[in-house]
Amino acid sequence: MTTSDIPHAPFIPGRDGAERAAEPAAPADIRAVFFDVDGTLTSFVTHEVPESTVRALRMLHERGVLTFLCTGRAKAQLDVVMRMLPVDFDGVVAMNGQYCFDDHGFLDACPLDVEDVATITAWLDRHPDIAADYCEADYVYFNQITEEMRASWRQLGRTAPTRHVDDPHVRPLTHDTFQISPFVTPEQEAELVGLCRNTMGVRWNPDFTDLIPADGGKPRGIRSFMRLHGFAREQTMAFGDGGNDMAMLEYAGIGVAMGNANDEVKACADHVTDDVDHDGVMNALLHFGVLD
Repeated sequence: MTTSDIPHAPFIPGRDGAERAAEPAAPADIRAVFFDVDGTLTSFVTHEVPESTVRALRMLHERGVLTFLCTGRAKAQLDVVMRMLPVDFDGVVAMNGQYCFDDHGFLDACPLDVEDVATITAWLDRHPDIAADYCEADYVYFNQITEEMRASWRQLGRTAPTRHVDDPHVRPLTHDTFQISPFVTPEQEAELVGLCRNTMGVRWNPDFTDLIPADGGKPRGIRSFMRLHGFAREQTMAFGDGGNDMAMLEYAGIGVAMGNANDEVKACADHVTDDVDHDGVMNALLHFGVLD
């Protein structure tokens, strides 16, 4: 593939909402690239990772550019995705920035406030029709399985992680909880967050929200690996498509929204690329001269 083969829209909205010409950018000094998973690396249509994306990841590795997964998924939910990605990553930002690790023993973790976990669980007790998953370091479980939750899992297809059911009244007493994801409306999310003292919600799916520490989020994960490896914020690039990616796209030196993202997410980005099923990752890396 050459740059002449890559379609570009005549204008691309930037994070300030203004349109600017989609001219090929000057080569960027990028040392690290952070990738959301669902809807960015994997397709909601095919439930596969496009071949061009796998090739792009390998080319980044060959050029010495660090690559990181930056996802709302927990560590225990990544195996099904990693089997589809025959490439090595330099680290993982899991649970929206709350659990960062690599294969060399590095770990930076920030759990939810234990009182907030109890508050959320008590709210769920008062709403017995609502399912939620609780994410620990190596285990994810639901308080119950509902039809709404099943429907959401079907949308993930082959990339849907294994489901477990456990007691959220017991496990948080002995295990840190890093993220809770209830199947609630935005109005219910606001109610829940309002009851907590140090929790916010980030939503990448219309059916549920991810509740995380109020000072967390994917930029926290980027900063964690910046400190470890010594690269600067301006030397980072991030790809995403969901509401939980918005802060990351604004924080990174270059924030790239996938073509399948909604308008709100696109408005936070420096660049809007093609969708995941039409070589969006590869096209943006070529556009900015990170790959050639």
